[in-house]
Amino acid sequence: MRTHRHLLQADEPTRREFLTRAARTLLGVSILPMSLGAVRAEATAKATAKRVIYLFMTGGMSQLDTFSPKPEARDVQGSTTVIPTSADGIRIASSLPRLAKQMHHVAVIESMNSNQGAHEQGVYYLHTNYTMRGTIQHPGLGSWISCLAEKANPTLPSSVVINGGSRIFGAGYMESKFAPLPIGNPSAGLRNSRLAHGVTEPVFQRRLDLAQTMNTSFLSRIDNKKTRSYRDVYDEALALMKSEDLKAFDITEESSATRESYGDSAFGQGCLLARRLAEHAVRFIEVDLGNWDTHQDNFNRVPDLAADLDQGMGALLGDLATRGMLEDTLVVLATEFGRTPDINGGDGRDHYPKAFTCLMAGGGVKGGQVYGKTDAEGREIAENKVEVPDFNATIGHALGLPVAQEIFAPNGRPFTMANKGTPIAIF
Repeated sequence: MRTHRHLLQADEPTRREFLTRAARTLLGVSILPMSLGAVRAEATAKATAKRVIYLFMTGGMSQLDTFSPKPEARDVQGSTTVIPTSADGIRIASSLPRLAKQMHHVAVIESMNSNQGAHEQGVYYLHTNYTMRGTIQHPGLGSWISCLAEKANPTLPSSVVINGGSRIFGAGYMESKFAPLPIGNPSAGLRNSRLAHGVTEPVFQRRLDLAQTMNTSFLSRIDNKKTRSYRDVYDEALALMKSEDLKAFDITEESSATRESYGDSAFGQGCLLARRLAEHAVRFIEVDLGNWDTHQDNFNRVPDLAADLDQGMGALLGDLATRGMLEDTLVVLATEFGRTPDINGGDGRDHYPKAFTCLMAGGGVKGGQVYGKTDAEGREIAENKVEVPDFNATIGHALGLPVAQEIFAPNGRPFTMANKGTPIAIF
């Protein structure tokens, strides 16, 4: 394994900015770097999923007011009411009626546990499996998948993050070619991926020819991995600009009825874009929904947030199932930690990493089940504790990835996708 010590090296931190600026200035286009390939590795398990749609609830979603209610514990439950679902014995909050009809596809993981109780640290741990360090930046899940899985579509990135804002976990110590492509507005498609206004095809081609002449001279003198990677980024950007797959980013090609079914929120439209990207063989698509930090006014705020979640995710699961895609698409709902059973003086709930809930559906997961168990008030885990690395190891397992394979950072330290996590038995 140590023969791979230098397989993944960190690029200089300004690489993304350099490429964007160079493309805009020289070619009249602006497109962010995307995954350029993947490191092939022997899989450790038979894959049950080809791709992942990862729905991230930023801020700490209240498990008690969504997917793990405790209606018999009135002091804990507050004013949240529950409804039955399509899965026998599973009840969820009444603010999630569309998802209630899809729970026969879903595994509720009630016994999640994290060792991080602050937002920045909790989000980092959930996405990387490692705690924050000042001396190293760890890759996110999308980068690990881009690195370890064969690229399924040669002209599209392997990883995309939608609505991620400034919290996008990149390639870390890996090469920047494994970083995800960020999409800020799902309704706007992939911006700056076409010829700039006033730039005709002949003008564009002359600029390309000039760039090629300059690059050839430069590479003849300085031919190394980093300089070659710049050329590769241009090649892939140009291939995408000319590809029919660019349509994958354009949700306006969907019917108005389909768009309306997902809702008009950024999250709902992001779920629709995720489905389109999944159809075009993008391996990992994350869609974020924020503002779950309900220290105050929890019982008014959560139903509003749940309405966007319910419509977007409910439509996504139904759409994937109708199209025959849910069987090999793993849909994940995750959050950095949960909320306290105790209701504070502001009618809210505080951070609670000790016991919270995440979901998985499709991709070989056995639906209609609850994995793990908490006590009557949701304070303690009673059965089958699931640590964050176990959760992420389960994602890797579904994709058939070697979650224990070591990759070496430039400082020589070995890391794995799941950081000693073990997949849980939900398949």
